[in-house]
Amino acid sequence: MSREAAPDLTAPELEELQQELVALRDELSRALVGFRDAAKPVDVDEPIGRVSRIDAIQQQEMARASREGIALRAKQVGAALDRCAEGTYGACVSCEESIGYARLKARPETPFCIACQTRREQR
Repeated sequence: MSREAAPDLTAPELEELQQELVALRDELSRALVGFRDAAKPVDVDEPIGRVSRIDAIQQQEMARASREGIALRAKQVGAALDRCAEGTYGACVSCEESIGYARLKARPETPFCIACQTRREQR
């Protein structure tokens, strides 16, 4: 069975969501560049105090975790844009049911409908 864009998305809604995905992709790309320096390893030879070094390491770890989260979301946005190009955007990748405009508006990169997402989270 070939998947198509969800039937309940109108052409203007689909266009709006695609524009939001492109803007989100660009925003996430800029954020990843900003985190590049913050996630650099702490120089152990730098003459700073022990507390300052611990704080710097903690800040570096938080920046690394944030960067990983942003990178994952950027990958999801890219996959959503691929689905737009394929004509399958708006259909759940698991059950192929419509995801729904309100859910896509809140999280345009989501690949799952509410029911499938709930099942995944319960596992």
